Amino acid sequence: MNPFLGELIGTAILILFGAGVCANVNLKKTFAFQSGWLVIAIGWGLGVTMAVYAVGMFSGAHLNPAVTLGLAFKGDFPWADVPGYIVAQVAGAFIGAAAVMLHFLPHWKETQDPGVKLGVFATGPAIPDYFSNLISEMIGTFILVVGILSIGANEFTEGLNPLIVGLLIVAIGISLGGTTGYAINPARDFGPRLAHFLLPLAGKGPSNWKYSWIPVAGPVLGGSLGGVFYKAVFTGAPTPAFWAVLIVCSAALAAARVIQGRQSQGPAVSSPTPVKK
Repeated sequence: MNPFLGELIGTAILILFGAGVCANVNLKKTFAFQSGWLVIAIGWGLGVTMAVYAVGMFSGAHLNPAVTLGLAFKGDFPWADVPGYIVAQVAGAFIGAAAVMLHFLPHWKETQDPGVKLGVFATGPAIPDYFSNLISEMIGTFILVVGILSIGANEFTEGLNPLIVGLLIVAIGISLGGTTGYAINPARDFGPRLAHFLLPLAGKGPSNWKYSWIPVAGPVLGGSLGGVFYKAVFTGAPTPAFWAVLIVCSAALAAARVIQGRQSQGPAVSSPTPVKK
């Protein structure tokens, strides 16, 4: 299989399971309705595990632009393939979200709250604050990339690595996910949010594009920082990229602080739903 096709299929599988568990928990009249955050965290972790098993041998199963960038910054992935991987990941996320819409077709009409419907597809903040929301996404993705690189540095029984990565996703969700819904993946948020915007979903509301830059910028910055940090600290091979990424991250946080200051003088940023991933 072509590695770009592998990334598309793998990310579609990831979103089918991940957005699927969000729909199962949040849409009315499913048997799993209101089964809670732990179910969502486990569903996403198992979705990652299944997707990695499915396409890991073909593409390495990045399934996430932040992971692709982190590996590229560490020197483990060619920069020439980065754009193609990212396009494939976003396309796969869109396809996975469309499949979730079809799977739960009658339940959209039964669920009146448009924010809950958006929460199936895209993340949103528990407390809207651009600065702290950006920090949350950066920290979560930083830990994701450092964790994946650390897992890869150890030897496991053959075939066990995808399960360990899935447990890492569960751990991030349980420990850090309650602030922003832990996108920790630009494709995971942007592709399904675009699907929510474009597809004929019954009773949907706005797609909250005002917030959408946070689950893109935060994971990109956090994943990139994770890659250069691992190379500098864990392998003892610092590069100028470490300082460049650190400066960009600091500038982004400063900009988010300014934007939040201006935002606080106007209407608050809306949060799509109280239970989301």
